[in-house]
Amino acid sequence: MCLFQYDDDPEPEPEPEARVPAGPLYVPVLPGRAEVVVRLFRTPLGARTAVGFTTAERLAATLGAGRPWIRLSASALRAIAGPVGASLLTVDPTLTAPAAAPAATVPVTAPVPQDPDVAARTA
Repeated sequence: MCLFQYDDDPEPEPEPEARVPAGPLYVPVLPGRAEVVVRLFRTPLGARTAVGFTTAERLAATLGAGRPWIRLSASALRAIAGPVGASLLTVDPTLTAPAAAPAATVPVTAPVPQDPDVAARTA
């Protein structure tokens, strides 16, 4: 970075302010627990992140219908997720992998190799 500014250098563009959701987020939780446990995810680069959605419909569209959730503010979600190593907060993630399809079973049609000595004795 140059310490000097010249007349022909344009002024740097201001950085856009971080998008802060208005109101509580819909936060997915782990099912089947006696207590509420916030579900954490990983980014494509492997960093742990807490995830919140601005509407229940967006949560269902991304994670599937019937997922349990709670409502938390962004600051409360950060406070819960921070101590367990999730310093990131992702709001309304849209790039997710589709559900894995079950593997198709393919019948084995290749002949089983036989020992030539056994084949000669049975003939």
